[in-house]
Amino acid sequence: MKRMKTLDAAWLAVESDDTPMHVGNLQIFSLPEGAPDTFLRDLVIRMKEGRDFAPPWNHKLLNPGKIGRTLTPAWKIDNDLDLDYHVRHSALPKPGGERELGVLISRLHSHPLDFNRPLWESHIIEGLENNRFALYTKMHHSLIDGISGMRLLQRVLSTDANALHMPPPWTVRPERVKLIGGAPAHEAHGLEAAMEALRGQLKTVPALIGALGKLVRHQEGSPLVGPFVGPPSVLNKRVTPQRRFATQQYSMSALRELAIQADASLNDIVLYLCSTALRRFLKEQNALPTEPLTAGIPVNIRAADDQGTGTSISFMIASLATDVADPLRRLAAIKASTRSAKEHLQTLPRSTLTQYTMLLMAPYMLQLATGLGGRTKPVFNVTISNVPGPREPLYFQGARLEAMYPVSLIAHGGALNITCLSYADSLNFGYTGCRETLPSMQRLAVYTGEALEELEQLLGDI
Repeated sequence: MKRMKTLDAAWLAVESDDTPMHVGNLQIFSLPEGAPDTFLRDLVIRMKEGRDFAPPWNHKLLNPGKIGRTLTPAWKIDNDLDLDYHVRHSALPKPGGERELGVLISRLHSHPLDFNRPLWESHIIEGLENNRFALYTKMHHSLIDGISGMRLLQRVLSTDANALHMPPPWTVRPERVKLIGGAPAHEAHGLEAAMEALRGQLKTVPALIGALGKLVRHQEGSPLVGPFVGPPSVLNKRVTPQRRFATQQYSMSALRELAIQADASLNDIVLYLCSTALRRFLKEQNALPTEPLTAGIPVNIRAADDQGTGTSISFMIASLATDVADPLRRLAAIKASTRSAKEHLQTLPRSTLTQYTMLLMAPYMLQLATGLGGRTKPVFNVTISNVPGPREPLYFQGARLEAMYPVSLIAHGGALNITCLSYADSLNFGYTGCRETLPSMQRLAVYTGEALEELEQLLGDI
């Protein structure tokens, strides 16, 4: 038995029929040159033969019922997986374009995972135009976050286009934990280590209370934004189980060049594009609040060499300046807000970040657990995150990976999630929204591209 970290368990506690708490990843591959017609059929057969399961693929809930997984959240090992259930082979109707793929992913992502089995599914999808196929994998958020999920799938890929006989993802193990004195680092010191950790946490309580107090005492006009500052909007209504999914892909080189021209970070440019698209989208519906929308932004706190899974993120909140009509002034306001949020987060000792995140996210989790999400003022208006991915082109069984798109979760009070994932020289946007709450959500993807074109022109004219 393996007990869960508090934040991992929280994702199980807030799961409901309307708000399944799984996240996904969509990978699009080009078939190898000269691949036989049976390439994908043979690939699926070989993948199902891999039965040396690695964590977390073989982690199963100890008590899968609602009460059990809420009160006694823990994992047990299950090495008797039914791969015919977990690994599925699908085909798109011809012509298999981006629209048809998006419709299928929307439907697959709407289905909850089976809590009586290990919490993941993998779908191999053939029939994508231009000699391509897709791999869509979803896993519960209690098992992975964006960074660990991306690394989990990346382990099986190779930079060698000629590499063959590659194992399926669920058989690839993470690097071993470094040993201290012959025992795993987390077991080496026993009670002494636990007491030292407790003493360290007590020392950081004043800094933790001070940081949260500064957020709560938000002053109007301050670039530092805290929870409950954003206005109610159509993004913050109740959601239904059905999802919509849309994608966009942009050149990373072009985005970095814009960031240099604007004296901004890449994240600032991402937030600006999302803000500008949202402003236009809401304005067309006569639903643009007079106050600026706010974004909840997950921040990775996992060490670069940490190959573990589970959730290891902190959180910051920033203004999207959607109330500012002038594009360059909007960008300047976003830059000021994210700079303040980063500076605020950096004042905290690293050892307090998990506790800080739990306290900051407590109102959000409480709204979901009590059914108040979408019925009271939102903690923030929309989740926007940017996950760094592999920098080199990758391959699987000779098939080149062309793009990776994150497929995220939404919840009551947060009907839209925008997550970006970098790969090689591209930044891939995944838009996950509620089908009923946000009709025509796909327009956001189009508007983001047009916001990029507008910003290129504006900065080019300076």
